[in-house]
Order: sequence, then structure tokens, then C-alpha cells
Amino acid sequence: MIIDENTLANSIRILSIDAVQKANSGHPGCPMGMANIAEVLWRDYINHNPNNPYWINRDRFVLSNGHGSILLYCILHLTGYDLSIEDLKNFRQLNSKTPGHPEYPNTDGVEITTGPLGQGIANAIGFAIAERTLSAQFNRPKYNIIDHYTYVFVGDGCIMEGISHEACSIAGTMKLHKLIVFYDNNGISIDGHVKEWFTDDTAMRFESYGWNVIRNIDGHNRNSIKLAIEKAKSTLINKPSLLICNTIIGFGSPNKSGTHKIHGSPLGPEETHATKKALNWDKPAFVIPTEIYKLWDSKESGQKKENSWKKLFQEYTLSYPELSKELLRRIQKKLPHEWNKKTHNFIKSLQKTPKNIATRQASQICIENFSATLPELFGGSADLTPSNLTTCSNSVSITHKKWGNYIHYGVREFGMTAIANGIANYGAFLPYTATFLTFSEYARNAVRMAALMHSHHIIIYTHDSIGLGEDGPTHQPIEQLANLRMTPNLIVWRPCDQVETAVAWKSAIEYRGPSALILSRQNLMQQERTHTQIDNISRGGYILKNCYDDVNTPELIIISTGSEISLAINAYNQLTQEGYKIRVVSLPSTNIFDKQDKLYREYVLPKTVINRLVIEASSIDYWYKYVGLHGKIIGMNTFGKSAPSDQLFKYFGFTIHNVLNTAYKLLNRDPIKYK
Repeated sequence: MIIDENTLANSIRILSIDAVQKANSGHPGCPMGMANIAEVLWRDYINHNPNNPYWINRDRFVLSNGHGSILLYCILHLTGYDLSIEDLKNFRQLNSKTPGHPEYPNTDGVEITTGPLGQGIANAIGFAIAERTLSAQFNRPKYNIIDHYTYVFVGDGCIMEGISHEACSIAGTMKLHKLIVFYDNNGISIDGHVKEWFTDDTAMRFESYGWNVIRNIDGHNRNSIKLAIEKAKSTLINKPSLLICNTIIGFGSPNKSGTHKIHGSPLGPEETHATKKALNWDKPAFVIPTEIYKLWDSKESGQKKENSWKKLFQEYTLSYPELSKELLRRIQKKLPHEWNKKTHNFIKSLQKTPKNIATRQASQICIENFSATLPELFGGSADLTPSNLTTCSNSVSITHKKWGNYIHYGVREFGMTAIANGIANYGAFLPYTATFLTFSEYARNAVRMAALMHSHHIIIYTHDSIGLGEDGPTHQPIEQLANLRMTPNLIVWRPCDQVETAVAWKSAIEYRGPSALILSRQNLMQQERTHTQIDNISRGGYILKNCYDDVNTPELIIISTGSEISLAINAYNQLTQEGYKIRVVSLPSTNIFDKQDKLYREYVLPKTVINRLVIEASSIDYWYKYVGLHGKIIGMNTFGKSAPSDQLFKYFGFTIHNVLNTAYKLLNRDPIKYK
């Protein structure tokens, strides 16, 4: 066997074929078609260290066409990451390190979970933004501590998905010149030849975004690929680059290459044998010659690169000790000194100085306070900054001429959320993004991906109910809250005033995963609380008002969140005056409350009390697990209407009269007719 660069690329093809064949599942077409590009990029350009997959100054690689995951696994295996040949043999098997799509942080070397097409390139744009921001914050003359590229593989599907338009448009505007994207232009998708339904001029499209586009690259020719990368990395170019690589899907397969038949199915024993013969490969399945491993291995060269960086960082530390200390704190995701003391005092001060304000305003107060302590906060809104209230005195808007810590994403909810996932996974930043709650629908799959990856991303959704008023049912969220609450790993908060909002923010900062803060447009009354009640907010649910002697078991528990808490309190006051034993439970985060120990949950919501009433201006179905079949829910089972908010709440039954009569039914008392 003659070992040259084509042979090294073929080692990717062969391992991919063998793994997919053994699993009897997978997508061999992409790795076979992109193997030559991968060989050039990973052996000649990517700075990485398999001994330390989390070196902060490594280049980032994103396989946006994540169905070709075996391509990345083969590269990681060959270059020396902790991914054995046995792991490749377990491709797509239960609890393996080689799942069907790349999963972060399941496998060392996988930077982000990809699979839903188009999101990977948006995530990569987040990486490039994070690199540029971190370098602007910490680099100093002679010390480019943060200085690396982000490389992306995309396919036709990624380019077709709408999110690619959103994200790539803003990437061009931001002039992210260290972002290099390789487009696997093979013209094939699952249904066949894409020319029947995809006739865009992709090159012209990206040029209109402000990208540097390099056309007509032979994706199977090393010199052509290398020349294109050199052009993309030219210091004269201040733009992200799209390298259009013409490839043949399933390259090497005599009978299936160039067709959709090889996109997502194993080759089969006969075609596997024929392909290996065509590629002059005579080794058994999963056997790679030692000489090939040596030429692929990057452990020694990678360690040298990191050691060189460490030496530079040591010099940097001597010259800029405070900057070095701060950078390490952020990389290690440590909260600042005295964090708990400062946040505790802040929350306590809010309780002492009550304000009847919208929780979106309370959130802005929190951003102002926390950003002074946490420079890693990285904000943004989808063209709703004045409505979401997501800037503060420490916010500096990013433009192509000025770099800061706040992104005006434009009307791009999906792109915004996926980009911020990339910023979160990059490390050293805590991104927060914002839009109206009803528009979470645009971003839904990116929210799901954040939850799947445990990305530390704070998602702000304002205008949280029919209370936003005249904009009407198109803008009034109904089912969104239930959807978010039922998403695994996502912590959802719907606070009722500025104190609960501050606790929600603190919790979201401390939680190593995504949180959604659901905030009101309208002003809300601040509630009275004891120190114990303030402490119990962080448990997701707590007793806000109890029976007059705090000893008797309540006859009725009223559960509520957000803007409807005041209605629950008004009902409590009336029913208590009438002699009933009533408890009001504020449940701002059902996700966190459900994780509390059984004793605490029983203390707040004792099973013996079956008379339960929920009040929340959202979908009713979610709440049955708290009220049971015997309880009642005052909520929404239709869309809203366009009208002033006070009229809407009355129209849909969010009135003291309706709450009292519903309570009377549970208490076996005849309802009272009100004028």
C-alpha cells in the first residue's frame, strides 16, 4: 500500500464505511465525499491538542451536517483523541461515545451538538463572535492570548435551512474574518438531486451578505483545497469565508457514488468490498496500518502548540496579573468572590424598597446589578431591546466598527438563540438573549438544543400573557409556557415581582444549563415576605400566604405565578375574612420545585388538601398534575383577543369574582352572583 495524502483521506472513508456497515445504520455519503477536505484541514491547519480537548486557544471545528458524524469520529480517533477503535465499532449503539449525531459533551473533541441542519453553522458563528470578543477584552500588545479560527463543514441541507440565512447574514455584517466554512456542494440530498428544488445562486447570496466566497474548489484535490484555505486566511480579507467545494457524495463507491442511495444507508457487503478494491484498500474491517496512524497522530504536535501558548500566557500573567486571573476565572466558570453575599444583599434590598413595576423592568435592574460583577454577561435581543429592556449602563453594542458585549440580532429569533448557544459552549461568557414569549416558537429547536447540551444560556421572554393587550392573539402566548416547562434540563421562571425576578436571575446564573425567564409587560404589585420566604423562592415554590395561625391544615390552596399572584392574594384576603383557612403558594419555577425533597414538597402542597385552585393566564393542561382531578384551574384554553389588558383579564375570567366563585365550589358553598 502506497501511503500518500489520498491514502490518509481514504482511511477516513474506510473507517466510515466499516462503522456504518457494522451499525447497519448511518450516513456514509458525507464522510466519503468530504474526506479529502478533512485530511487537508486537520493535518495542515487546525490548531488543537488531543491531550487537552478544552485548551482555550484551540481552533474550533463544527460539523454542521451532523448526520455525517462518523466523519468527525474517525478524525478524532486518527488524530489521537480518547476515542478508540472499539468506540468506532460501537457507532450508534446505546451509551456509546459515538452516537448517531455529534453530542456535546458526550465525546471529547465534539464542540457542539449538531444534527438539526443549519444550526451548526449558527453555533459556529457564536464561536467566532466569542473569539473576537474575548480577544478584544483580554489581548494586549505582543500578547495575542486568544487568537484562533472557527472551521465549519456544511452541506446542501444546512444552506437550505432558513436559520442559515439569519445567522450568515449577521456574520457578514459583523465581518467575522476568522470564520471559514466549507460547503460540501455535492448536489444530493435524501430525495435525490437538489437541482429539482434548490436553484439558488449560493455564491451570490453569500457575497450579498458580505462574505468572501471562493468558488469552484475541487473537493477531491489537495492542492485546490489548500490554495482555497490560504486565500481564506489572507490577512487582506476582513470577511468570513465560504469555500464552495465541488465533491461527489460517496466518493470511491463504484456503483452508488453521486446518488442519493449512499446518503443515509450502509453500502452493503458487496459494495463495501467493491469500494475497498477501488480505493486499493486490502485490510480487514477496522484495521488501519501503523504508518497511517503515525501520519495522522496530532498528540505530539498539539502538545507543542499548547506548550508554546502556555509560555506566552506565563509572560502575559507576569505583565497583566489581574487580567490573567480574571480570564482563568471565566474559563473555569467560577463565580466572583463574595458572590453569595453580594447577591443576598441585593435581593434583600429589593424587598426593603418595594416597587410595583413590570418584571421586565425588574429584570433590567438585575442586569444592571449583576453585570457590574459579571463581565462575562453577553446580551442581545431580536430587535426588541426597548421592549425586552435588556441593556444597562455596562452594555456596549457591537457593530462592524466597534466591539462590545451586546448584539442587536435583528428580527432573527432562531438565529439569535443558536448563535448564543455557540457563545455559551465556547466558554468564558454567559449569554442572555431576549424576545417576546410568543416568538419562542421561532427559536424552539435552538432552545431544545440548549437544553440537550446543558448550554449555560439565559433566555428572556417578555410580554408573557394576554396582559400585553392590544397586539392581540398573534402576540399573546398561550401554550408556550407549558412547552418550555416540559423541556428536560430547561429551568423556567415566571416571577411575580422584582424580588422573585432577582432570585430567578441569581438561579439562572448559578445553574449550569439553560434558563428561561418569563416576564411581564404590565406592572405587578410587590408582595410582602419574611426572610424565610425570600430564601424559599430559590426552591421554586413556597408558601406566600398561609392560614391565620400557620398551624391548621388549609381548606383550600391557591397556586399561582407571575401577574396572577395579586389576584390570588386578593382572593386569600376575602376568603380569610370570611373565616376560611386558605393558603397561597407562589410557584415561579415548577421545574425547580419538582426537584425538591419530598418533605418540602409535602409541606408546601400537602396531599391531604385536595381543594386546589390554580390561577395562571396560560394553557390549563399543564397544571393538572398539581391540582388533580378534583381541583380547578383558571387559565386559557383558547387564543386571546385584541383589547386593553384590563378588559381581556375580565373577559377571560381573571377576576376576583370568578376566583371567589370557583373557590366556593371547591369549598362546597354556593357561588355568589356579582353585579
